[in-house]
Amino acid sequence: MENERKFYKPGLKQAENVLSTKDSAEGVRLNKFIAATGLCSRREADVHIASGMVAVNGKVVSEMGYKVLPTDVVKYNGETIKGEGKVYLLLNKPKGFITTMDDPKARKTVMDIVGNACKERIYPVGRLDRATTGILLFTNDGEIAQKLTHPSHGARKIYAVTLDKALKQSDYSKILSGLQLEDGLAPVDRLEYINDKDKKHLGIEIHIGRNRIVRRIFKELGYEVMKLDRTLFHTFTKKNLKRGDYRFLNAEELKYLKMK
Repeated sequence: MENERKFYKPGLKQAENVLSTKDSAEGVRLNKFIAATGLCSRREADVHIASGMVAVNGKVVSEMGYKVLPTDVVKYNGETIKGEGKVYLLLNKPKGFITTMDDPKARKTVMDIVGNACKERIYPVGRLDRATTGILLFTNDGEIAQKLTHPSHGARKIYAVTLDKALKQSDYSKILSGLQLEDGLAPVDRLEYINDKDKKHLGIEIHIGRNRIVRRIFKELGYEVMKLDRTLFHTFTKKNLKRGDYRFLNAEELKYLKMK
């Protein structure tokens, strides 16, 4: 059928209940509850709580460490929020899809592909521009999303790049040394020719996540990126994942994700 999509089912259940048996009896810290909804990280939740944006059972709560029970009604900015199971999903993004939840111009978005993958509301971690393909992580885990995108951490990212012309050795050295762009220094961790005889094709590894950073690095030196494919994000690759398909993380991947 047209609306059916092939995907790899998780080997083990992915969802973690936000309220464990112990939490159900003793309550869970409000910032943890908010983060578990995927709204934000715990640190950001503390800011929302302190600013009076959160109410429990109709009363604004600004107390740090306040605990909520499963029967409590928690609202953020007037809207009820509910703790969900944690979901982690990988997509091999095809060309022509933008990385956003919706688009006012009615263009195709990544949510057109993964929107029905689970009942939980998941969000892309970071972005890939419309023309860029490759690995993209989705989750409703605010803590993990912040860890993978925060400048002080910076998840490892590797891209396969095809340029409009061969990269000069002098420009190769400039890129590795770090170019100064309009929004700051652009450090590059690794840069390699995929084939020494064809210097239009390269692999580049970075940990920064600024907008269109790979394309801008090469543009700064007069090159146009013709193709850009992200082959690795954090520790996740496209292995056994066809373009346009998605899968859930397995138990081993989840364990490693939370360790790092």
